[in-house]
Formats: sequence, C-alpha cells, structure tokens
Amino acid sequence: MLNLERLRTLDALARHGSVSGAAVGLHITTSAVSQQMAKLEREVGQQLLARHGRGVRLTDAGRLLAQHASRILSQVELAQSDLEAQRGQVVGELRLSAFPTAARGLFPAALAALRKDHPGLRLRSCELEPERGIAGVVRGDLDLAVVLDWYNKPMPVPDGLVKAPVLDDPAEVAMPAGHRLAGRDEVDLGEFAEDEWITWGEGEFCHEWLMFTLRSRGIEPIVGHRAAETHTQLGLVAAGLGVCIAPLLGRHPVPEGVVTVPLRQRVRRHVYVVWRADADRRPSIRAAVEALKSAADGLG
Repeated sequence: MLNLERLRTLDALARHGSVSGAAVGLHITTSAVSQQMAKLEREVGQQLLARHGRGVRLTDAGRLLAQHASRILSQVELAQSDLEAQRGQVVGELRLSAFPTAARGLFPAALAALRKDHPGLRLRSCELEPERGIAGVVRGDLDLAVVLDWYNKPMPVPDGLVKAPVLDDPAEVAMPAGHRLAGRDEVDLGEFAEDEWITWGEGEFCHEWLMFTLRSRGIEPIVGHRAAETHTQLGLVAAGLGVCIAPLLGRHPVPEGVVTVPLRQRVRRHVYVVWRADADRRPSIRAAVEALKSAADGLG
C-alpha cells in the first residue's frame, strides 16, 4: 500500500525540483523529505532519486510514480471536497496568500471573521506577490491566493484554477504636498514625464505594469527608487524623492506631506482570489471567498 504522505513528498520534489524546495513547500525539514523518500523507495522496491551534482534528480521510476502521485493527490482533493460539501462544515486547514497591500488591507478583517465564525478551521497565511501566489495554488502549496491585475494588463490564470472578484481598487498618483500638480482635481500620467518615479521591484507585476503604461503614452520612465510596500513608497514621496502610484487598498493612513490626486484615466487594479477547480466544492473555500468580499465591502 502506497503511503499518501510519501506520495505527497514525491509530488513536491517533482514540482519544486529540489529537496530544499519540497521542504519549503511542505513546511517540513529537508531531513524529513529525505526520510520520507527513503521509506517510499523501500515500499516500491526501486530507486526513485539519484544524485545529480549537489542535488538530486528523479529516476525514470521516480518520474513515473510522480505522475501517478499527482493524479492520486488530485483525486484525494476531490474526495475531501466532496466529503466537506456533504457535511457542509467549514473545517480543516486553509492556506492563503495575498500580495502585501491585500494582506494588510483585507487579511486582518477576513481572517478574524473566519476564526470567529468557524473555530474548526485552521488558517495559515503569508504574503506573496501575485505570480508566486498563483504558482503556489497550482503546485498545491496553497489553497487560495489573493492576486491582482490592472485594467490594461491582465494577469494570466492557468487552466485548472477558478477565480472570483474581490474588489476593484482605484489608484491615484501620490506626490509631495509642494508638487506643482498637488492642487489639481485630476491629473494625466503624461504630466509626470519629468518626475522621478518610486516603483515596485524589478520584474514585479505592478512594476512591469507601470513601465508598460507610461511607455504606451510615450514616456520613458525615470525610476529613482524601488520599494515593495505602498507605505514605504509613500514615505519616500513624503521625503520629496519622487511620485508613485497609490492604490486605495492598504494606502491609509497617508503620511503627512503627501497628496494623492485621481488620474483622468481612472486607473484601477482588479483584485480577485484564485483556487484549484478540484477544490471548488470545499465549504472552507467558499467561506474564505465570502469573508474576503465582506472585508473588501468594509473598506467603504
């Protein structure tokens, strides 16, 4: 009889490509991964891992069994979903991620409500950028991820995932109170062609969106500073170091000395939650989606 937890370990190794990656994804030690794999090899009577430089690789037998493990685990997920749906109870463990401003703006209210209403549900949350959150759901490391895209730059969602909208998040330009445009009712991005931008990290989805959007308007952005969190960006704006895009979610309180002005283009981020289709019937998934929507409604 194949042990389910050992198959889960093999599946994690196949998905992450390393013992350390599998350990992080499973929230166990690298030693535990190695022990599970050694036991699985004894169970099947074949070598599943081979040394490869400083790491390991799956043997032909390991790859074959990993393919079966993926299908078996998916069927187990479906069975668990059906059982939860039949009981109608919100129980078990739920692993969630959100990009930083959503974690700050939505998770406190949503997770507190879930804990209060469903004491049998164990919650585990973390901050992850949208791409990493989606990848975590695809791999099975996460049950839900709060992600985003922009009005003019959608985020690709892989097949096999379900998504639901949480809120539309309006964005404005944040600038020092003494900026030449600070007294305006609305501004155009083209008016910031000579300003230094404070933006997100290189390669992050929101940074790529800003570069794409400015360049589509014939502006070659001048990037002075980078920061992952909105409040760090706003602190740099308050110091007079540039301007930034400031979505409403997670923005407040705006630091003293910073003014936010709406954009004429009505720039918005679309915030939504994704989960695997094979977990769609789990009451805990549905409860979490509703809690996130209620938290978004509470933002006013």
